[in-house]
Amino acid sequence: MLDNTVRAGGGLVGPGVLTMNRLHEGFVLGGRYTLRAHIASGGMADVWAGRDQVLRRDVAVKVMRPDVEHEKLFSLRFRDEAVHSAGLLHTNIATVFDYGEDDGLAYLVVELVDGQPLSAMLRERGPLPHAEARSIMGQAALALGVAHKARVVHRDVKPANIMVRRDGLVKLTDFGIARALDASGHTLHGELLGTPNYMSPEQVLGQAATGASDLYALGVVAHEMLSGQRPFDRETPIATAFSHVQDPPPPLPGDLPEDLALVIEDCLHKDPQQRPPHATAVALRLGLGDNEVMGLGLGLVWSANDPGPGGGGTVDTSPDTLPTGLRGGDRRQPRRGLEAAQ
Repeated sequence: MLDNTVRAGGGLVGPGVLTMNRLHEGFVLGGRYTLRAHIASGGMADVWAGRDQVLRRDVAVKVMRPDVEHEKLFSLRFRDEAVHSAGLLHTNIATVFDYGEDDGLAYLVVELVDGQPLSAMLRERGPLPHAEARSIMGQAALALGVAHKARVVHRDVKPANIMVRRDGLVKLTDFGIARALDASGHTLHGELLGTPNYMSPEQVLGQAATGASDLYALGVVAHEMLSGQRPFDRETPIATAFSHVQDPPPPLPGDLPEDLALVIEDCLHKDPQQRPPHATAVALRLGLGDNEVMGLGLGLVWSANDPGPGGGGTVDTSPDTLPTGLRGGDRRQPRRGLEAAQ
């Protein structure tokens, strides 16, 4: 949402815009972070490349854009992003370094990724090679596995929130509308959170987003990476949203490896119970090694009585319990004792 205190053509500028106009190259936040260049603008914040003068490292500084009508709501979401992101430590998640407030400006300091958003890559290059799309999807699934284990649902998985470094490493970013499964979210009455092109059918129907909803969005992203088109894009946001409920996804390219096509199709099931059991299963089916996945601390096979991520159960990772279907792109899925975070 853009600051609606600017009157079109009328020259009236609200306090939110005046506050943001204070920001410029060389501006220092919190007596520590020097802004160097504006990178991007999102739904409730502007992102700057900056410099941490204390630790002498480059950072990204996300500054909340004030909104007179929804200032309290945005502030709560911004703090939520800081809390959710700071608790998620993994190679494929952009690291949060700091959160602060300076004379009415709330800001979040995060890792500066040397790369570009997947959305920009798709605009510039169109469909990606199969191997590259597989790698990006698999790494994003690892990131989601960590979030879901911490009982955090992202709720806005899309190309703009997937950064790809020059060396191919993926960083999942922007937990601005994420929700902890054991806490209530911050929403306006009648507000639908998410991006219509990547919204799961259950979200469109007003149901709570779960880990399975994130996997659906990842499936949409993967389809777009390989086809070069947003599979459910329609003339209006509402039509696009309900297309997820009513329409099957377009066929994937015919030359796609079978195992890759199957995992995408499984993620795109309308019924969340029919999607892969958890994000780690997606990463495994895409060919990530067992050792890398076990390093997440998620485990590969959960005991029958274990409730899954965040449930406090024990993990069975002994070699004789690892299903052969988890290796080498085999389409068989692990035992469904671990459901997507609910």
